[in-house]
Amino acid sequence: MRRLFGSVRARATLGASLVVALALIAAGAAVLLSLRANLTGQADGRADSAAREVASQLATGRAYGDLDLPDGEDAPVQVVDENRKLVAASEDLERISGTGVDAVKPGSAAAKPSGAGAGDGDGDGDSDGDGDGDGESDSAEKSQASDRAGRPDSADPADSAEPGEIDDEADYTDGSATVDGESADYRFAAVEVSTEDKGDLTVYAGGSLSDERSAVSTALTSMLIGFPLLLGVVAGVTWLVTRRALRPVAAITAEMSAITASEDLARRVPEPDTHDEIARLARTTNETLTALQTSVERQRRFVADASHELRSPIASLRTQLEVGAAHPELLDVDGAVEDTVRLQELAADLLLLARLDAGEKPGEARVDLAAFVREELSQRTRDRVDVHTDLESVEVAGSRGQLARVLGNLLNNAQRHARSRVTVTTRADGAWAVLEVTDDGSGVPPGERERIFERFVRLDDARTRDEGGAGLGLAIARDVAARHGGTLGVGEAPCGGALFQLRLPRPRPSAR
Repeated sequence: MRRLFGSVRARATLGASLVVALALIAAGAAVLLSLRANLTGQADGRADSAAREVASQLATGRAYGDLDLPDGEDAPVQVVDENRKLVAASEDLERISGTGVDAVKPGSAAAKPSGAGAGDGDGDGDSDGDGDGDGESDSAEKSQASDRAGRPDSADPADSAEPGEIDDEADYTDGSATVDGESADYRFAAVEVSTEDKGDLTVYAGGSLSDERSAVSTALTSMLIGFPLLLGVVAGVTWLVTRRALRPVAAITAEMSAITASEDLARRVPEPDTHDEIARLARTTNETLTALQTSVERQRRFVADASHELRSPIASLRTQLEVGAAHPELLDVDGAVEDTVRLQELAADLLLLARLDAGEKPGEARVDLAAFVREELSQRTRDRVDVHTDLESVEVAGSRGQLARVLGNLLNNAQRHARSRVTVTTRADGAWAVLEVTDDGSGVPPGERERIFERFVRLDDARTRDEGGAGLGLAIARDVAARHGGTLGVGEAPCGGALFQLRLPRPRPSAR
């Protein structure tokens, strides 16, 4: 299991499935809530309409027994007086809850209008005892006759009663009812109506919730069936798409494994034709392999050239020592010393190159180039050609020892090629400090001006090794310049010889 979910494809599939699942759950819940709210609102509308229809009849003074009530199965109705007594109800209503009044059949006492005497409520109105509301009509008629007895004949209550007032707001509750043996859930609307002859009444009418229950159940069933299928489709498509998208990665991995096993850095990983991240990864990998191959080949050449260069002075020194051991009078002490010095200088150059290749950073010491050049020239006593100077004081930051190696290598190169004059110049050029070494020799051909900075390169193949050196001086000088953030280039001097220009960044003035 751990290995399975260690795969990018598996994690992508799982992540996509989880996101889609959460989205489907949220969308499904929103749809169900919206559907339920909509259908419940429709039930509220039906209940309110039925309640106001009955309230309108009561407002016009119609008697309880003459009310035209809607079908109980569609909208069960209760009419309750201000004493919370049932005065009218739908026919065939057997049970009701949610209205606050559990009675389903109005009694004779409850059927009397407000203001009737308590002695009238002895139950004689419903003589047949079936509770079907017949006594309500008789009671209402007796009440009306009693009222007419104390009034003039012209003052008929039906003619003089004013219309009642119906409340604009309705209250809604959830409940259930049983009508003619069928039980169902309803939304009940309670509408209050004030009448002159019956007092304050409350009409309860229900709107069926069967449509809401059916629609929500159908939608929920559809979601429970459809969502897993949709998740399966999403997971399958994600799995296939990621497998196709990651196929180049598998090819890159296989090729890199083969390169590692064979140690053949000339091989390259396949680059897909797409322009996505995987294609950029393949190109970057090939660029890394190219740089690694170049570095390895350069290292191999360096080791081979160093071995070759070291072999000559060591062999010469050994020969002189063997001759001296056999014939002391023939020992060339001066030649042995020169070979030893050459060997020492070559070893120092190789050590410096190794430190530079390892990324050794220069120091941050401040060096005044004018004073630095004067000091270095004062220590050179064996130069073949006189060195002239044109020095301007300018500071640089770096390693004084490494900068001394650069100046020494440039002067040695100029001394080998100059005819009669070598010049050293220092000056400031904006944010740069410039050190130039020129000679009046034959110069460097334009096509060879970059090649001379490669390691173990000497343009004059006929020159002996003793005269030409090992070909490391200019390579070391350029590497040191690069480590100091500068550049070293070669051009043509005004006198026709070579002009080597070292440019180093001037340090920023430190803040007080």
